[in-house]
Amino acid sequence: MPVYFVAQVEIHDRAGYERYMQEAASAGAPEGMKVLAIDDQPTLLEGKWHGPRTVLLEFPSEGALRSWYDSPAYQSAAKHRWGATTSNAAVIHGIG
Repeated sequence: MPVYFVAQVEIHDRAGYERYMQEAASAGAPEGMKVLAIDDQPTLLEGKWHGPRTVLLEFPSEGALRSWYDSPAYQSAAKHRWGATTSNAAVIHGIG
């Protein structure tokens, strides 16, 4: 069953976020990971949306997602995102 990594990102240090993006790309994408969406202006239908940048990644399993997210290379890159943004991130389990 696929799982999704969803992040809502408010960038307050563009240079720091760019460094994150470069290092995250260098950390590599695991087999089966798909970038489904990166949107800087999602259309809000209800409630409040933290962001404006929204990122949606698909993984073949939660194990694959956790292996990527918990890897030393990604965690090193993520430190730049944590310093450059206010973010929410979640694992969403797919159906079927």
